[in-house]
Amino acid sequence: MTSMAWARALGWSLLAWCLGVALQLQQVELWPVLGYGAGLALACAWAWVLHRGYGGQRFRSMAWAMLWVWTGLVVTGLHAHSRSSAIAPALEGVDLEVVGLVQAMPQRQAQGWRFRFRIEQAWQVGPAGALQPVNLSAQLPSQVYLGWYGQEGVHDSGWNASPLPEPVKAGERWRLRVRLKAPHGHMNPRVFDHELWLWEQGIRATGYVRQRAKDPPPQRLGSTWIHPIEGWRQTVRDRLLTHLAGPGTDAEAARRAGVLAALVVGDQAAIERSDWDVFRATGVAHLMSISGLHVTMFAWLASACVAWAWRQSARLGFVGPLHWPAVHVGAIAGLLLASLYAVFSGWGLPAQRTCWMLGVVVVLKLSARDWPGVLVWLTAGAVVLAWDPWALLQPGFWLSFVAVGILMASDPSRRQRLEDAPKGDGAAAPSWREGAQATPLLHRLGAVWRLAGGMGVLRPVGALLREQATVTVALAPLTLLFFGQVSLVGLLANVLAIPWVTLVITPLAMLGVMVSGFWDLASMALRPMSGILGWLSDWPWASVSRAMPPWWLAALALLGAVGLVLRMPLSWKLLCLPLMWPALFWTDARPLHGQVELLAADVGQGNAVLVRTAWHSLLFDAGPRYSSESDAGHRVLVPLLAQMGERLDVLMLSHRDSDHTGGAAAVLAMQKGAALWTSLEDEHPLHALRPAWTRCQAGQSWVWDGVRFEVLHPFVAEGPSAELARRPKPKPNELSCVLHIVSAKGSALLTGDIEHAQEWTLVQQGLAPVDVLLAPHHGSKTSSSLPFLLALQPRLALVQAGYRNRFGHPAPEVVARYRAQGIALVESTRCGAATWRSQAPDSVECERSQRRRYWHHVIPP
Repeated sequence: MTSMAWARALGWSLLAWCLGVALQLQQVELWPVLGYGAGLALACAWAWVLHRGYGGQRFRSMAWAMLWVWTGLVVTGLHAHSRSSAIAPALEGVDLEVVGLVQAMPQRQAQGWRFRFRIEQAWQVGPAGALQPVNLSAQLPSQVYLGWYGQEGVHDSGWNASPLPEPVKAGERWRLRVRLKAPHGHMNPRVFDHELWLWEQGIRATGYVRQRAKDPPPQRLGSTWIHPIEGWRQTVRDRLLTHLAGPGTDAEAARRAGVLAALVVGDQAAIERSDWDVFRATGVAHLMSISGLHVTMFAWLASACVAWAWRQSARLGFVGPLHWPAVHVGAIAGLLLASLYAVFSGWGLPAQRTCWMLGVVVVLKLSARDWPGVLVWLTAGAVVLAWDPWALLQPGFWLSFVAVGILMASDPSRRQRLEDAPKGDGAAAPSWREGAQATPLLHRLGAVWRLAGGMGVLRPVGALLREQATVTVALAPLTLLFFGQVSLVGLLANVLAIPWVTLVITPLAMLGVMVSGFWDLASMALRPMSGILGWLSDWPWASVSRAMPPWWLAALALLGAVGLVLRMPLSWKLLCLPLMWPALFWTDARPLHGQVELLAADVGQGNAVLVRTAWHSLLFDAGPRYSSESDAGHRVLVPLLAQMGERLDVLMLSHRDSDHTGGAAAVLAMQKGAALWTSLEDEHPLHALRPAWTRCQAGQSWVWDGVRFEVLHPFVAEGPSAELARRPKPKPNELSCVLHIVSAKGSALLTGDIEHAQEWTLVQQGLAPVDVLLAPHHGSKTSSSLPFLLALQPRLALVQAGYRNRFGHPAPEVVARYRAQGIALVESTRCGAATWRSQAPDSVECERSQRRRYWHHVIPP
């Protein structure tokens, strides 16, 4: 077999392997481990038969391709089984006494810590405080993710009024009283899959530390050296933050300190949310954390320095350079040092992928063969997916590999070098710098490196502009597919930020590990760049948000974008433009005139329902506040609305409780044209965001696109002013806005947190039957009275509540009441986001059912 035929066969085999991985990721449930084991044995037998030469050439080629697909599927299945252990349902939500180790550098929160914890021993706490040993291998996963919150801290199960916790350090052994639950995240269309992230991290349970008065206090049992690098990272981070953001420093300096902490030790949680918004709007978010770019930069610089020192050692009489070429020694040293840097940065998945890709490049280089760039690219991708198959579902994987592949295909200088090189097995091997182009974002360092090497200014600057423009155009369809947003200032921002961050800020920040004074210089260097990025993000068209297109339209647009950046005739490029049009101007299908659609978002313990007609949209409530740093607006609703391309006409907040208004500020900031309707008191802070707000009152009504909207509650208080002043102030639940929606084929009632008294008042006023009901007060036992249900006679009832919430919603007696009336109960914990359409009033689409994969949590019946 010629070298070209061998390379072609290897390339197709790698593609087939990747296809097998992709097919396994579509499985709803894992096969038994014996099934995957038998499949692997079948693959071995299959390979032996093909190796013996049975069948014709065409048959054997197809059989080999199918074999690699099958092998990729079964090997990925076995890999998945290695992390499929989960907490026993009987141990969820009960008190456990655990002893274990803090595995990684804790993440500092406003009122506590979040950290990975490896359980070594566990006991279940009995009614009288007796401890019953727990079988770790059968009932508990070894690695869990814990939150330890103090005064006014919030976790998934509610408020905790304990004092602020003491600092937790990596490598310490603790004895803690905890409550755990299965890894259950919010499931919404087009929004981040938290359960996939937990699965990829190997975390199979989450929970929090219990600190009630009757609970034993947490005990630090001692420090260990089991995780020394994590402990070192934490020491460096704490020293950096103390040095730059200690007492008396201004807020801007503290924000810059958070960015530097992310660059040095990979603590992305240290970056403020407002800074992330700026970085995303300007397209430089990839620079502000330890990513493939930083690891590759480190590898490249270390390789060059070691290779230079290796050559110079020959002058001192060392004979090593005569036996081992400096370029090979430099490549190996660069890989090893970059791996150490990736470990110090937290060994995150992007850094892991980069190290594997660098390893592929080094191994292929040491083989001294002329490896085609496409083969290097495919080999790196296959190795990454063998190590981390779930990377195939992450945007970073696709953006990195597609960017590198496009630049390799569109780089005329590299293509010319390959064409001028001698053909055949004796062709020169690509250099370390060329081979390393198969690593994420390394192309951008090429021009910067040449600039630092003194090759002039215009040539490297022009190369950087060309390469960044190529990446910006080519990746626009993918950024729309993954994020629903394209940065129009990204080209300019990256041209300025890439050399400044990679060659100035990051080296100074790393030198600060040894001499703290360099952190001051790094902070000073970061200051002007932050100002420029903030100025660019304030431009009216800094970024454009569009509805996320289907994957097949994005693939078509990607094909057109690649055609635009490749060296092809102008007439061909013009033909590529129509391929991009459908994805760039995609809009979500909306209801027809006279129809209405409800999307009950999965926001946990809170309400948020998006109502859409043919040309209008209303959001009823804005979900809960999860903590002082996080709410449903930023985490769920803003991404959901942006990626659906929604422009709200009205945000209606039923009442003031934080599980209904928690995300309102974020939604109003994003939806500049949305009017605000509330039942909140006049002086509420949210009214400052919309001074011309409207108070919802019974009797208000309007018609949108043939659909009638009517406010049924609260009623206007009547009577003399003096008498009204003497009346007790009503509770927030008693003022909940109730919205009645009627279309030609279906109707709905959105109720807020009304209780029995308000329900009875509505019954007396006269209620017409509806098709779907938003269960009042999340299914609380103080609501959903029998007269109310008899008057409405809904076919479906939506319950928006958090998984294992501390209130016990929906209450068992309420669930029984709904079932007794033949009303189908749709719970967000089991359904995820629920979509109801008036043209099919007796059915609802559940996001968990449509997107279910084997890593998703399924609540037992």
